[in-house]
Amino acid sequence: MAITRKQEARALSADERELVDKSRHPAIQALSDSELSDLVKLMRERRDRARTMAERKRREMRGKAAPRGAEPAQAEEGSKLKQAVLAAAMKRANGEVERRRRMDARMSLVASANKALAQRQAADRQEPAFNTRRAHLGMRPKENPRARDLVQPSERGRKRKAVAVAQAKRDAR
Repeated sequence: MAITRKQEARALSADERELVDKSRHPAIQALSDSELSDLVKLMRERRDRARTMAERKRREMRGKAAPRGAEPAQAEEGSKLKQAVLAAAMKRANGEVERRRRMDARMSLVASANKALAQRQAADRQEPAFNTRRAHLGMRPKENPRARDLVQPSERGRKRKAVAVAQAKRDAR
C-alpha cells in the first residue's frame, strides 16, 4: 500500500522530512556524489534507529522488556510507518547510487573502446606491409591462412536437413 504525503508528514520529524524530500526525483539528481553518499548514510542511520525503536516498542507490548517511560508502549504503528517511509527513501537513494554507478561504468567502457579504436587505427596507418616477417619496426599481424567462410551455420544446417528429408523420401519408395 502506498504511503501518502500526509501520512509521511505525520510520521516524520522536520529534519527527517527534509531528508526524505531530498530523496525524490528532481532533488536527488541535483545532488553531487558526496552529498548523495552523505544523504544515504544519514537516512540509513535514521532508518536503523526507527527499526530499533519499533522493535523495542514491540518487546514492551509483549512484556519482554522493561518500559522506557512511565508505562509500556501501547502501539507501535507510528514507528513502523516511520521505518517504512525511511526504507522507501533509502531504496530511492540506493537506486540513484546504482544508476550513477552503471552510468560511470558505461562511460568508462565507451572511453576505453574509443581509445582502443584510436590505437588500432593508428597502428593500421603506420607503414605499408613488408613481404617478410623480420623485425624492422616491430611485429606485424599475421594474416589468417584459412579463407573466411561466408555461409552461415544455420543455412548449412537447413540445407543438410533438406537433403536428409529428400533422401528419406527416395528411400521410402
